[in-house]
Amino acid sequence: MITSIINKNFIPTLDPEIELKRWRKLLNLANEPEPSVNHTPRHAVWKKNKATLWHYPAIEKKYDIPLFFVFSLFNRPYILDIAPGSSLIEKMVNAGYDVYLLDWGIPGHEDKEMTLENYIVDYIKKGVQRTLRHSGAKEVSIVGYCLGGTLASIYAAVAEEPIKNLVVACVPIDFSVSAVPDKWFEGLKNGTMSADRYIDVYGLIPPQYVNAMFRAVSSPVSFSPYVGLLSFAHDNRMVYRWRRMDKWTNDHVPFAGGAFRQLSIDLMRENMLVKGEFMVQGKKADLGNIKANLLLVTSKNDFLIPEEQSLPLMDLVSSTDKTYELVEAGHISLALSGKFASIMDSWLGERSISKKKVKQEK
Repeated sequence: MITSIINKNFIPTLDPEIELKRWRKLLNLANEPEPSVNHTPRHAVWKKNKATLWHYPAIEKKYDIPLFFVFSLFNRPYILDIAPGSSLIEKMVNAGYDVYLLDWGIPGHEDKEMTLENYIVDYIKKGVQRTLRHSGAKEVSIVGYCLGGTLASIYAAVAEEPIKNLVVACVPIDFSVSAVPDKWFEGLKNGTMSADRYIDVYGLIPPQYVNAMFRAVSSPVSFSPYVGLLSFAHDNRMVYRWRRMDKWTNDHVPFAGGAFRQLSIDLMRENMLVKGEFMVQGKKADLGNIKANLLLVTSKNDFLIPEEQSLPLMDLVSSTDKTYELVEAGHISLALSGKFASIMDSWLGERSISKKKVKQEK
């Protein structure tokens, strides 16, 4: 009697048809074509070196102030437009916003000397200028995700262009807080862990190293998707979504040595951004210079950027209109779930009406 109860409760019933579909799908995955991404209609409006500024026109334009997206230097930005229904950009253009995305491209060896300052001044600043000129708008909303949010915040602190709104999500600001292993963090702080010699020899941090670094930081979470794949491999819809995420998580790009050196020393080791000491071509990037309306969003289940690393931004800026949202999501699921798009649309809607329209309403 006891044996039969144990067998009933603990030994799963296998469906031969499902098992056959599951293993056939797993064995054939390597032969299937690469999943497609970047589905939302777009066109290039500016190019510089490897970078491209993409314009995604609003389906039915409701707001005069365009959105200018800045993504991380570690990953490809197509995670923001990975598939219909899961696309952050798609949701924003459907909501009536003109969207511009700065795609950094893939750095080559000739870009090894590029610094964070170069990315901010030569690309973000000029990209914003091009956006204002192309859109005919008088102001712009800057949206930064992860390290892209750090770059967007630094830019906003030194910008001469008219920034109406600054939106940042999962953004590292205070590098005295970190999610990296304790030994790594200690080594970065005391200088015993350094990429200087590697950068001096090779110039770039290869994508394989970047991938290994993120897997080490997020382990064992980084391996759990493969367990999930095994469990739902018989479901084509789930496999379809999984393959897009797997493509992106393994599609890291090289990191320019000059930028990585500045990131690891000036920001991670010396925490210059919080101290107000980070310099951009001779100008101090004091976050207190930021007066734009601010929306800061963090994820409760973010294994890469803890909430405590982002929160100091709220006190460092001089914005009188600032909002903080803590969301039940992960580092990337915040964007894919539609939660970030909903929060942005709700917050930006009343802050994206042009001055001309305001006068007309009065």
